[in-house]
Amino acid sequence: MTMSTLTIRVDEQLKREAAEVADYYGLDLSSVTRAFYKQMVNTHRIPLTFAPEDPNDDSRAAIAEGDKFLASGKAGRFTDARSLIRAAVS
Repeated sequence: MTMSTLTIRVDEQLKREAAEVADYYGLDLSSVTRAFYKQMVNTHRIPLTFAPEDPNDDSRAAIAEGDKFLASGKAGRFTDARSLIRAAVS
């Protein structure tokens, strides 16, 4: 198999953030890029989606509930983030 080199111009911050994600999974950017191309060849598709993810029914209900509560102007159970976190971990 003959190997080839590919040069990609990308914003330094984007590269750094992508490398952090790859590193989280124990990979480097070259491995991720090769995997992307292999997936493209294996599926004959570009493995990307440009559509935003739609919330599921439970999430939609929770969003509607939150919107309704905010619109009511009522005070919530917690006065600040610290009290919310304390309640969540206890």
